[in-house]
Amino acid sequence: MSTKPALLRAEPHATLGAVVLRDAGVIVERWARRSVEEQPSARRVHHEALLDHFPTFLWELGRGLADAREEDSFRHCRPADVHGDQRWEAGWSVGEVVRDYQLLRVVLVEHLDEALGRALTTREAQAIGVYIDDAIAASVSAYAACQAAAQRPAEVRQRVPGAARDELLGVMGVLGHELRNPMAPLGNALQILKVAAADPTAVERARALMERQLRVMTRLVDDLMDLPRLGRGKMGLKTERLDLSALVRDAANDRRPAFEAAGIALTVALPAEPLRTTGDAARLSQVFGNLLGNALKFTDRGGAVHVRLSRDDVGKVATFSVKDSGVGIDPSILEQVFEPFVQADRSVERSRGGLGLGLALVKGLVELHGGTVRAASAGAGTGTEVTVELPLIDLDARAPRANAGAAPKGPARRVLVIEDNVDSAESLQMYLELLGHEVAVAHSGTDGVRTAETAVPDVIVCDIGLPGMSGHAVCARLKTRPAFARTLFVALSGHAADGPELDPSGNGFDLYLLKPVDPKQLAEVIAGAGANNQ
Repeated sequence: MSTKPALLRAEPHATLGAVVLRDAGVIVERWARRSVEEQPSARRVHHEALLDHFPTFLWELGRGLADAREEDSFRHCRPADVHGDQRWEAGWSVGEVVRDYQLLRVVLVEHLDEALGRALTTREAQAIGVYIDDAIAASVSAYAACQAAAQRPAEVRQRVPGAARDELLGVMGVLGHELRNPMAPLGNALQILKVAAADPTAVERARALMERQLRVMTRLVDDLMDLPRLGRGKMGLKTERLDLSALVRDAANDRRPAFEAAGIALTVALPAEPLRTTGDAARLSQVFGNLLGNALKFTDRGGAVHVRLSRDDVGKVATFSVKDSGVGIDPSILEQVFEPFVQADRSVERSRGGLGLGLALVKGLVELHGGTVRAASAGAGTGTEVTVELPLIDLDARAPRANAGAAPKGPARRVLVIEDNVDSAESLQMYLELLGHEVAVAHSGTDGVRTAETAVPDVIVCDIGLPGMSGHAVCARLKTRPAFARTLFVALSGHAADGPELDPSGNGFDLYLLKPVDPKQLAEVIAGAGANNQ
């Protein structure tokens, strides 16, 4: 076998790579026009999908051209792998897709000739050809794999062991049950608002009920999304200096009404002085809240939960513990309770609600902060104690001030919200307009681009998973234009994998927010947009 392809892949072409990274959006636009002009009779079912995907492919291609080296000569195959992951929808024509890749090669070479003011050398053209050919091969292979998988669903099902399949179905059943639980009170509250709109007391009670149930659903979804992020090492921390005493006090106070309603005594012992650490306030609050929630869930009426925070004699380690008088844990599975979907007592867990994710998340978040967590129990009916240890910083460090309070209004901004979920878009529009901002809404990527071009906004808040044209494609198309140089691009994503790693050029979104977005957090981002884009 010839070694020329491998040698081509190992050759760096920094100038070509820089141009491709800089002009990816322009190249995709030129391809979009030419593909329609040169294939007028094509059905083009796949056109919007490739329009979304080609910017990412070109960014990866540009990086590969710029960074190629002998010891890592097949690094550039990542663009082909990305293309291999794309979904092949019904109605796509393999011939049309392949011709569009080939046309991209033509457009890319033409653009590079113009940008460099010279024709590409033979080696440069061959290097680009290797990338395009690998992408075509990967995409066609993906099509073949999709076709083969569709023809043997029974065979795929048979490969899943019976016990594993039953466990998966059981988890899905619990997930469905847990997500349906808040739906009934939410529906009831909506009916109350309809029939009692003139009764302020009833309206306030319904509002509070809906707020509580929304928090329940949000916690469930957050748990399901956070666990894979931890497993893939994609969980980032927003670290700052924190007072653990304040975080524990707030977590306990937030849940005290629930303990009182359940008839469970909650006692909290805190040190007189602040215990300061460096960490993510939201994630540590999630740790403390999950442990308090577990203690509440597994302790019967008349029981007790004791929370304690202390430090060691030398002031290097803080110890947080939650001890309950609840159902307890069999000592034989104590080491397993921090694994995902593991329940200490399945019948008890099922009856009391839960997915078995809380302790797994606690363990992952604590370890991200350089700490440890352990559980202790003498068995059924003896209660459980969970202990977290976290490193402390010097005791003389200044404690941070709380960030509580209303969302800052700041100066009025022109904001464009691009979101295909109509209710989400309109509710964000209402909230931001109440803060004094001028807000426009679009429900597709194409409409978003058109709206942005009509009146350039100060801030674009854009969903990633838009129909037809993805948020990444919207950003790529707009951000290369001088008119948007001062616009802040904020991505809203329902998937952890949609982050900045999909934008290796560094020319994508300025900020990524995970859904469901906290309106106050978004308001703070918009209020600071002017400072961010000076």
